[in-house]
Amino acid sequence: MSHLKELSHGLFVQGIKPHLKLNAFKLIAFDMDSTLIDIECIDEIADVVGKGPEVQAITEAAMRGEISNFEDSLRRRLAILAGTPVSALQRVYEHRLRLNPGALQLLAYARWDGLKILLISGGFTYFTDRLKPRLGLDFTRSNQLEIEDDRLTGRVIGPVIDQHAKRDTVAEVCRQIGCAHEQVIAVGDGANDLEMMGLAGLSVAYRAKPKVREFANVSIDSGGLDRLLTVTVPSVVYRQA
Repeated sequence: MSHLKELSHGLFVQGIKPHLKLNAFKLIAFDMDSTLIDIECIDEIADVVGKGPEVQAITEAAMRGEISNFEDSLRRRLAILAGTPVSALQRVYEHRLRLNPGALQLLAYARWDGLKILLISGGFTYFTDRLKPRLGLDFTRSNQLEIEDDRLTGRVIGPVIDQHAKRDTVAEVCRQIGCAHEQVIAVGDGANDLEMMGLAGLSVAYRAKPKVREFANVSIDSGGLDRLLTVTVPSVVYRQA
């Protein structure tokens, strides 16, 4: 049974006291697809090349936790996309990828209060590599697509970034910057985010699947990512009070 309590409309908390200080944390880790950005990139790539429903069905099942092996679900979807031109990824980035509401505000306040920012994704370096300089992110990690003759082969290079790799990456960044796990905020929406959220001192579900929503300390069900700032209050607000 859920212990989530509504702090304000569409904003729920459990297991924490509201009005924490943002600068008490040192790292904020974001999932990318449907969390920091408003799309699932692999679904949009599939849609561009006319394979949307087939890929999206697997994505939805994986996000709900109905396919427990993320690596298997990713490889199945990529196999469907074998032969897709790289230009389809460019089209998605330029014409379909948008930040979720409130993302820029949350990133700005986090940076102001000295937090490092990690984007850790089961998506693709094609997108995270472009978002890193655009948004001033400190760290990114995601899957590298294998490309031959400007087309996807349907495979990734190296290990798949799954839920275990997300957790391990957060832990590794903590070691690099001298951050206790209790000083981490982890923000996600799907089942493959649960392990990194479990590692973090503060877990945040953004318009998330039910399993993730029930798990998180903070659930943002409506509005933008910046609603987190009513729970983790920036130092500038304290100074003005």
